[in-house]
Amino acid sequence: MGSVQPLDNSNVDVLIVGAGPAGLMMANWMSRCGVKTRIVDKRGTKIFNGQADGLQCRTLEIFDSFSFGHRAWIESNHMLEICLWNPDPETGVLARGDRIPDTIPGISRFQQVVLHQGRIERFFLDAIKENSVRTGCNGPAGDPSAEIKVEHGVLPTTFKFDESLAEDDEAYPITVELRHLTEEEATPPQKATSANGQGIQDGIFRSNLSVDDTMDMIRLSNTLADKAGSIETVKAKYMLGADGAHSWVRQQLGFKLEGDSTDYIWGVLDVIPITDFPDIRMRCAIHSESSGSVMVIPRENKLVRLYIQLTTTNVEGGGKKFDRSTITPETIIASAQRIMRPYKIDYHYLDWWTAYQIGQRVGNSFSWHERVFLAGDAVHTHSPKAGQGMNVSMQDAYNLGWKVANVVKGLTKRSMLKTYQSERRKIAQDLIDFDHRFSRLFSGRPAKSVIDEAGIDMKTFKDAFEKGNMFASGIAVDYGASMIVAKSGSGKDQGDGTEVLGDENLRVISDSAEKLANKLEVGKRMPSFKILNQADARPWHLQELLKSNGTWRVVVFAGNVRDPSQKKRLDTLGEKLEAADSFLKWCTPAGQKYDSVIELLSCHSAPRQETTIFDFPEVFRPWDDNDGWDYWKVHVDDQSYHEGHGQAYQNYGIDPQRGCSIILRPDQYISWIGEMDDYESMDRFFKGFMIDQRTRQGAKEVVANSKKPGNSKDMYAGTLAGTNGLRTTINGDTKAGDAAVEGTAGM
Repeated sequence: MGSVQPLDNSNVDVLIVGAGPAGLMMANWMSRCGVKTRIVDKRGTKIFNGQADGLQCRTLEIFDSFSFGHRAWIESNHMLEICLWNPDPETGVLARGDRIPDTIPGISRFQQVVLHQGRIERFFLDAIKENSVRTGCNGPAGDPSAEIKVEHGVLPTTFKFDESLAEDDEAYPITVELRHLTEEEATPPQKATSANGQGIQDGIFRSNLSVDDTMDMIRLSNTLADKAGSIETVKAKYMLGADGAHSWVRQQLGFKLEGDSTDYIWGVLDVIPITDFPDIRMRCAIHSESSGSVMVIPRENKLVRLYIQLTTTNVEGGGKKFDRSTITPETIIASAQRIMRPYKIDYHYLDWWTAYQIGQRVGNSFSWHERVFLAGDAVHTHSPKAGQGMNVSMQDAYNLGWKVANVVKGLTKRSMLKTYQSERRKIAQDLIDFDHRFSRLFSGRPAKSVIDEAGIDMKTFKDAFEKGNMFASGIAVDYGASMIVAKSGSGKDQGDGTEVLGDENLRVISDSAEKLANKLEVGKRMPSFKILNQADARPWHLQELLKSNGTWRVVVFAGNVRDPSQKKRLDTLGEKLEAADSFLKWCTPAGQKYDSVIELLSCHSAPRQETTIFDFPEVFRPWDDNDGWDYWKVHVDDQSYHEGHGQAYQNYGIDPQRGCSIILRPDQYISWIGEMDDYESMDRFFKGFMIDQRTRQGAKEVVANSKKPGNSKDMYAGTLAGTNGLRTTINGDTKAGDAAVEGTAGM
């Protein structure tokens, strides 16, 4: 370990442990929202090849909302068709039995693609750098010192949590010690050699660097050398454990992964294939008669990923961990050759490989006091063939990031954070159920006849594949009733059992949603169709207007504003929205832009050429002394010159005469659907979880005055009382600690 050098202690709003896709998604949110953040990872580098590769269409929608979806779309290989290969019933020889679309047509403007995890991490890193400097996360806005940088080769070693400070919005109840590793400690050992004698590392293959990774490697090498062996103490308001299936953070909290393992063993090869198999550039599910199964995933840069079954039955292993040291790339390709006979397959170039045992587990909890959270593999593990691992992991953090940012910035009540576990643990449970069925269908042998009960019926497999595609796409995610999802019914029953409805007196229910927008569902993501900007006639997908920046949206489908009665309804709504006590005003901190917390968008159905933005109340087209009118808030459902008619009203099931209003969360999910002019329900909805900034501003002034010399004793008296309940967890052991006052340091 070398000599231990102490570094200065630091306070941070959010500490992220793990810089894989889930951790980077969280850091990306923080960079967008201007939240002081650190992200550490024990690996010496980012991933450069291999690892996860599937990107589902909902994930691409999310990437697009962060303005780097185009990079993934351009670089990736697009998956358009799945070919199902099975033994011929008469001869037993492998034959193509069917073709189905890889992504269900019409569910999204994107389709499933594949691109290795290293490039995806690169897109995140570039976005985090750009946005954290712009918003001033860790320093002055515009200054390079404000950048959120992934700190590689950094290992957390001790964790403390002061429960007495858990509900204090300004406190730092989390204390973590970090140790900076040497380059040798942070670098996984090399293990295998490919068929052409090329050294392969487990997912961190440095000769496979992309051009835009090179400078990071040079900078990292210098950083590791400078800080190697030093330790530091970090205090945080919130922490995310995104540190994988063997999560250190989960161990500190004492949480467990619950579930089981099968005895199905699979190998994975990323190769440039040498083969006569005709569908090698299609996604294929291949079932042999008795040698197991293969999934073919065509990749970028001529690569193909092969998921290859190494055991053909559920052997007498009882789910025990298998010894991966007995598996090599040679044994994996030999299994593929048996399964794919009479076709031949081999390779000269191997890019990456691994082996895994199918298991499905879900964490018994995703959150500790709504201060420490877990995401990704830290709280759910499953087989990778359904293309869900990286997608669901990123979507965990996508769900959590804006919520933590809104709370840190004092915009929303901390109670809203309970919805993370309620929503995402339910999704993880659904994922495990899906993967349990899917992986066993994929790993089983084909039935030899209608009376072969031990075999898998191939029609059943195809049906499961097609139904699974909707779940796998991410489009089917349906969040249950809560303070931020205005559904009827029990929030506990629709989630994971967590109570998330909040104050019953402020509860709002979208009881007219089916009548007002019968093709939309509260709790699901807002689908996207083309609409036109009223001012310049440019077509936009609605989702393109819903950038992930932490902002809520009220989308007013204003109907036919040329009709006098409808125009009167719109004007009345405008008066209420413009009033001094409007939720648009009391939710927004003094001095911030009018759309920084809640953005008001509209889309009407009157003929565009007979309408202007000045037919709308001023609140829909706000004035700025420097920028003039805001021409980018009013839209119309009409024919474009070059891209046809989006038919948004029709596709959403909205009456083009009366319209409706929809509240969208910062992650594009539908919170509430109601009458176009139902201001009172909108206002009550936001009162359920938003903080009145007028009241908060007064409270902040009181706190500021109490911190002046001579006032601090009274300020801290209540905070220090009862700290004997400090919970200390070190290396997995939970103890009752001595009184601790460090958590008050950031107040």
